[in-house]
Amino acid sequence: MKSVEQGCVTGDGEDPRVTELRAAVSHLRRELAGHPAELPDRGVAEDELASVHAMALSGAPEIMRLRRSLLLVAGSIGSVSALAGALRRVRDAIELFGRD
Repeated sequence: MKSVEQGCVTGDGEDPRVTELRAAVSHLRRELAGHPAELPDRGVAEDELASVHAMALSGAPEIMRLRRSLLLVAGSIGSVSALAGALRRVRDAIELFGRD
């Protein structure tokens, strides 16, 4: 069996990196939706998260596009500590894809 970094496929035919990315993005989207503070660039973050989610659904996300989206999301939500854990999970999920 290959390691996660090598892109193994689970019994259901799905790459576990993609599964983790989808879960991480969904988690951050929920956290962002429930965050009460007015964030000036919330819409940018939501749009980028939707884009990453769509890439994950396709099963073959582009690593450079994922990284660009991560930078936009991080810049959009700023240093909101309540979202830091969920954002870190997205970053970690993107890092699973390595350097393609």
